Amino acid sequence: MSEFFSRLSRVFRGRAGDGMDAIEDANFESTVKQTIRDMEQELSKVIRSSAEAMSNHNRLEAEYDKYQRQSEDWKTKATRALEAEREDLARKALAKKQEADTQIAAMQQAVADARLVRDKLKNQVDRLRSKIAEAKRTSSTLIARKNAASAQKKVAEALAGVSEGNNAFAALERFEDKVVKDEAIAKAYDHMADDGSAELDKEFAELDAIGTDDELAALKAELESKKGS
Repeated sequence: MSEFFSRLSRVFRGRAGDGMDAIEDANFESTVKQTIRDMEQELSKVIRSSAEAMSNHNRLEAEYDKYQRQSEDWKTKATRALEAEREDLARKALAKKQEADTQIAAMQQAVADARLVRDKLKNQVDRLRSKIAEAKRTSSTLIARKNAASAQKKVAEALAGVSEGNNAFAALERFEDKVVKDEAIAKAYDHMADDGSAELDKEFAELDAIGTDDELAALKAELESKKGS
């Protein structure tokens, strides 16, 4: 039973696939254009994500630079304190510098990761833009090729139909064959219906024609004899 339902499912899925192919084939041009619009929507999503990644990287990098400046500033202050023989003040400045250095160390990896994500998304945006530009350039050619192929297919199907025995050309030929056949049958019946009377009538007509010729010759001889007398 499970095998039956599995096979039935394949049949329905196959018919559904055929139906979808037919729909796409009938609406090829609009489907291609919609595909490009879908690609542009995907690009918009990636651009938004890229913008967010860039903004995140910029914030982290700005924070990182701030702590680096603070570290340099506290180092400069500690140096000035030592030059003024204020070791206690120099210690406090170095403590602040260490706090800044700790923040720098903690943020260094985060900044690097954010930069990596930003660059990856930027490259993806560039690739998608290139693909969409190529799709737009080739879509018109693709549509024209599809239309040409469809026209050729229709011509081939029409020619294939002419070569089959169920079209108007073949029907007319069948009608002609039928007429020729009927004419041959009629001639055959005429021949069978002939009992030889026609041939006999012809022979008697020939006999009559011979008698007339003799009578004409006798009349001519009579006229000649009258002229001689």
